[in-house]
Amino acid sequence: MATANLARSVQDRMQDAIGDLKSLLGDRLTTAEVIREHHSHGESYHPAALPDAVVFPKSTEEVSAIMKISAKHQVPVIPFGAGTSMEAQVNAIHGGITIDMREMNKVVRISAEDLQATVEAGIPRKTLLKALENTGFTFFIDPGADATIGGMTSTRASGTTAVRYGTMRENVMALTVVLADGRVIHTGSRARKSSAGYDLTHLFVGAEGTLGVITEITLRLHPQPEAKGAASCNFPSIRDAVETAIETIQLGVPVARIELMDEAQVDACNKYSKTNYPVAPTLFFEFHGDSQRNVEDQAETVKELTENHRGMGFRSFTTPEEREALWKMRHEAYFANCAIRKGGKMFTTDVCLPISRLADCIVESKKDVATCSFPAPVVGHVGDGNFHMSFILDPTSAAELAEAKVVEEKIIRRALQMGGTCTGEHGIGTGRKKYLLDEHGAGLEAMRAIKQAFDPENRMNPGKMVEPHPLFGDGSAGK
Repeated sequence: MATANLARSVQDRMQDAIGDLKSLLGDRLTTAEVIREHHSHGESYHPAALPDAVVFPKSTEEVSAIMKISAKHQVPVIPFGAGTSMEAQVNAIHGGITIDMREMNKVVRISAEDLQATVEAGIPRKTLLKALENTGFTFFIDPGADATIGGMTSTRASGTTAVRYGTMRENVMALTVVLADGRVIHTGSRARKSSAGYDLTHLFVGAEGTLGVITEITLRLHPQPEAKGAASCNFPSIRDAVETAIETIQLGVPVARIELMDEAQVDACNKYSKTNYPVAPTLFFEFHGDSQRNVEDQAETVKELTENHRGMGFRSFTTPEEREALWKMRHEAYFANCAIRKGGKMFTTDVCLPISRLADCIVESKKDVATCSFPAPVVGHVGDGNFHMSFILDPTSAAELAEAKVVEEKIIRRALQMGGTCTGEHGIGTGRKKYLLDEHGAGLEAMRAIKQAFDPENRMNPGKMVEPHPLFGDGSAGK
């Protein structure tokens, strides 16, 4: 009876919150099941979980009002961008209010002279790039998907260009954030450096919406390079390819991208993207420079390194069309993998290691999946030690999912033993929570203390990352 009463009180609180939100937002609040279902999942194998309602604010002030309603009625909130996250960061695992940020999609300011842009959190990455055309500057962080800048900030995203231009951590300068009680704070500044107080900006970068709702971001821009080039080279083994990438970094060649595909990934991409690369472990490079000569010098250095590691068929791409086709193929790897099996669902690992241990980890991980019942191609941002092994599963097979989880854990624990991390860019969400203690030790309690300070009632995206206490974490506040 007590459980039934608790469940009823939760439902009553949610209905009262929906009533207040309806008064605030009108038809920009919906409880339609089709909309709730769309907001119940990202792009991963994790089970979907529907929110009770979805709201579409248009300003920081409206987000603040939404958070005050959440506080008044003690209901969870889940920030939502484009829904491209990989570790269930947007799944409403305890119900609540999903805040869809995509109505907040404006460029607030472009300050080319300061190499900065300030944008609202819901702006898609490609929309920002279009706005930067003809300025001479761009934003290089490219996770593949057309994610929102707020979502990329919340997951500390990176991508193929991180080896030269860094991740979101290095490219976010300031934030506007709405806290759990509705207060609005501004972190950082437009100055290129500061020693003033705690670094709150980078506390929220990667917090996955568990500490506050990011509504504006000031980003660091980079000049468009005067010249670009690209290249590919295949190798007789994964170790030869990875050791080439490691030596490229160690020698200080300023490559913009170094991407690895194993033979299974190349085969999948050839079939999906209608390309014809040799089916072998392959590296793809991009070079940026202040002149064509500079780009050619980088390519020549890398070519020599590939030859030292038994590389074959080094091929340069000099025209924009050739480069675009190469990176289009790379960015279609997700879809190529899903197409390996009709109706297949991708379950992907995301470990990152010191580059000196990267080859060892990939080689041993490929041994782990050699006898698995599902395909498992490898793709990696090997210039910064990050690789993904994609398990292509039958979504109706519990046995395959269980098998994949066992293999994933083996890969993650190996990466941790080698001095790496359980996630290089996808984040924690619900999928990687259990590895935080092994990775951070006593630091996990410090994270819990931060969560407790910012969100003592555990209403901000509960069930993700860390929790201060089991108000929602034990499921008692679910529907």
